Amino acid sequence: MERYRLPVFAGLPMNTIAELSSADLVRLYGQRALSPVEVVRDVFARIEANAALNAFMPLDLSAAALALAKESEARWQRGAPIGAVDGVPTSIKDNIAVKGMPTRRGSKTGDAAPADADSPVTARLREQGAIIVGKTTMPEHGWIGVCHSPLTGITRNPWNPDHTPGGSTGGGAVAALLGLGVLHVGTDGAGSLRIPAAFTGVVGMKPSFGRVPVYPPSPLNVLSHQGPIARTVADAAQVLSVVSAPDARDMAAWNAPAEDFVSGLDDGVRGLRIAWSPRLGRVGNLDSEIAAAAEKAARALQEQGAQVEEADPPLDGALDVIRAMWWPTATSIVDSVPPARRAEMDPGFLHIAERGRQFTTMDYLNAYTKRSTFHQAMRRFHKRYDLLLTPTMPIAALKVRHEMPEERGFGDDWFNWSPYTYPFNLTGQPAASVPCGLTKTRLPIGLQIVGPLRSDQTVLRAASAVEKALPFPRFKS
Repeated sequence: MERYRLPVFAGLPMNTIAELSSADLVRLYGQRALSPVEVVRDVFARIEANAALNAFMPLDLSAAALALAKESEARWQRGAPIGAVDGVPTSIKDNIAVKGMPTRRGSKTGDAAPADADSPVTARLREQGAIIVGKTTMPEHGWIGVCHSPLTGITRNPWNPDHTPGGSTGGGAVAALLGLGVLHVGTDGAGSLRIPAAFTGVVGMKPSFGRVPVYPPSPLNVLSHQGPIARTVADAAQVLSVVSAPDARDMAAWNAPAEDFVSGLDDGVRGLRIAWSPRLGRVGNLDSEIAAAAEKAARALQEQGAQVEEADPPLDGALDVIRAMWWPTATSIVDSVPPARRAEMDPGFLHIAERGRQFTTMDYLNAYTKRSTFHQAMRRFHKRYDLLLTPTMPIAALKVRHEMPEERGFGDDWFNWSPYTYPFNLTGQPAASVPCGLTKTRLPIGLQIVGPLRSDQTVLRAASAVEKALPFPRFKS
């Protein structure tokens, strides 16, 4: 850290501040070598410079954030920070409540009134001094794994703006990659943290169901999780360490004390039993570059002492179950909107809502119950294996304005091109995506790491091992 030691609050170059982690920032604040005010000003300058990528909702929070940064600066000068992330710039996805800001959920028909209370994750971050710099963009109600909506238009991938960053936490992925804030929170109902992490080259993690309290509850119920998306595993772990603290409003949350997920990240994977499943036993369309990169990452863990062997988990029928739960939920969301306003909604979302009408209440309840079958199957699988590795996505980032890949063979809905993510929303297991390479066209590739319930720390530890073994190129804007 000596290279960052400067006169008190002298300022750092923009590109230097953008590369700092949460741990770097609080260390420098404590040394009085950098001020939260400088950092927040830098973040807003870079948000403005990258406005064409459309990562943030059109909310001007600069004055409020700077006021909070000045309060944080004063605390650091007194040597009295209020938490582990005091003064760290943070973004929140637009379907998570932030007091005083609307929760539009990417929809023109979303409630424009400001929320009257913070969600649990927002409250925990604020309590520890995090400074919210904006709400990030998403597709309407998070319905798809790309990022465009009638409300905010197209969010673009910094690696190639003709491609999507993925979704539905697409704006958060762009913000994480470019350092438009350091800590970022999103949601995942079928892959919405892991898909954009893979497409954009950042770290996204769906924690164990119940580890992070959620309120108000999601229409997706037990499928929906909230968790971190960040440039590094350590920053993702820091987010999870904060937002997993108890909140009694969530009746399904563990409400156990928050763990320190940062501690132990460097403990390695020696002795872990790891299953490598390139196709989950059923994926027919897998890009050869992606397969090779993900397998290289699996070998990297083996070289670090893990016992790695190829094995497929028993997940037959997961696609039918996710459709029977997801599509009727879309129907219920659309039916809650006055008929006269439905023309303002995304035609693709309206289409899957119509497909949801084919399912009865009994179909939904049967699918809900079927989750237990998958849970028991994976519980048995994890008696043999501590972790499961798969590619996160079978393809690289789609082009913008597309909901389906240009390649043939992916059916007629987006679950077909994200076959690796949704099974673990059904089981509630922790699952993370970590970058493991670039395609020849310089689009990111992700490795998915899945653990048994409550093994979030082990998942993060393996992600850190991949990150260190296969350093991902820092994106230069």
